[in-house]
Amino acid sequence: MLDVSNLKVSYGQSEVIHGLNFSVPQNETLAIMGRNGMGKTTLFKSLIGILDSTEGSIKVDGIDVTNTDSYKRVENGIAYVPQGRMIFPSLTVQENIETGMEVSKLKKIPDDIYALFPVLHEMRKRKGGNLSGGQQQQLAIARALVTNPKVLLLDEPTEGIQPSIIKDIANVLNEIKKMRDITIIVSEQILSFTMTVADRIIVIDKGNFIHEDLREAVDTEQIKKYLSV
Repeated sequence: MLDVSNLKVSYGQSEVIHGLNFSVPQNETLAIMGRNGMGKTTLFKSLIGILDSTEGSIKVDGIDVTNTDSYKRVENGIAYVPQGRMIFPSLTVQENIETGMEVSKLKKIPDDIYALFPVLHEMRKRKGGNLSGGQQQQLAIARALVTNPKVLLLDEPTEGIQPSIIKDIANVLNEIKKMRDITIIVSEQILSFTMTVADRIIVIDKGNFIHEDLREAVDTEQIKKYLSV
């Protein structure tokens, strides 16, 4: 569903993503783990088109989107939930979700969105800026889902969220995959969350992939070492 080949990304003269190769099939959740500053957010921004790649290709369901604008990538099936969530604080919860529906041409918010996020239904008339961090994260995921994506990118979804809500978000991501046959790629530092949602884990370090395992083969102590060095 997502196929990335020899992806390189630079800031000015400095290359920060060094020829990454990976494929993610339909209905797999891939976690890309690494410490701060190792390239996770840069990689995600290049996948959605906020940052241009200097080399390589990005394909979604066989369609090359490498040189297309972000909105075109959304039309081709990539949805992005950025670090920090980036919801519209002055719009209501319902209006925030509806901003994602321009791409999918949906006339109303699908019932399964509110089934996944009952708290958003309760708070649909409330301003997004008045929600807690965890509720804003759920809102950002809901807004991404109404674009009907094939690939959902989540950059550090647990950042600044209390542990009980982190469990809720993990459960929701697993439910989304069952309901939608969707490919999910999440960048993360919290190993317990990753082990709950991911089918496969890749560790990134200084713009290179240095370790990869299926979840059932993961040596958690080894991963912790990569994350704490």
